[in-house]
Amino acid sequence: MEQDPADNPETRTGTGGPGRSGRRAGKHGGSGTARSPLLSWLREIGIIIGVALVLSFLIKTFLFRAFYIPSTSMEDTLEVDDRIFVNLLVPEPFALSRGDVVVFRDDLGWLPPNGTHSQQNWFQQALTFVGLLPDSSQQHLVKRVIGVAGDHVVCCDADGRISVNGKPLTEPYLAPGSDNERIPFDVTVPEGKLWVMGDNRNHSADSREHRKESSHGFVDVRSVEGKAAVIAWPLERMGFVGNYPEVFDGVPARQAAPVRNDGQ
Repeated sequence: MEQDPADNPETRTGTGGPGRSGRRAGKHGGSGTARSPLLSWLREIGIIIGVALVLSFLIKTFLFRAFYIPSTSMEDTLEVDDRIFVNLLVPEPFALSRGDVVVFRDDLGWLPPNGTHSQQNWFQQALTFVGLLPDSSQQHLVKRVIGVAGDHVVCCDADGRISVNGKPLTEPYLAPGSDNERIPFDVTVPEGKLWVMGDNRNHSADSREHRKESSHGFVDVRSVEGKAAVIAWPLERMGFVGNYPEVFDGVPARQAAPVRNDGQ
């Protein structure tokens, strides 16, 4: 009787046959090289670190950037050596508002030449590049926006308060003992400019101090790096940086910016 080929062990292809077993042995036999668990773990850690650094760089470039506070001009809102994160989406695409605390480049030479910062080592430079350390190689200032384009800003009324477009401001963010009246002024902010002041009015070389210069104390909006959003360090001071919108509620509509200001 002729044997069915399916019953022949030499031609059977189902599981458990000699051909299948031979292939399985060749695939998983002792000649294969097993991957080291340590190498796999290191590879995964490397990928995680790489992704984290790329994300940090993108965040630093497009969303937030770290800065440190070098002076007392913004006390008690910001103290010396505070580390802050600045929202880079302000002033574009989101506009600045009165009361915002802004970081801006020292394009006008308000600060002395930058010769006091120590040289960073390669590791610190790398952390600065990806945004994990503040960049201390560039000159920046931190102040609060008091007037925007068209605002008529005057100091002071009978109670020593600054007024914007005729509305006196009650400023709860000022450092104790701050005296507005020591530097009187009467200005109207030109288009594309800002009038900025420190919260520690007695120790802030802000727009008031530079009225006699060619800039007349106004800061170019294009010089603004961003809006201070969060105090990240030290931990006991961690929190949001307030812009106190209630202080500027009710300020009348802005005026057309004139050509001249006091101090010219």
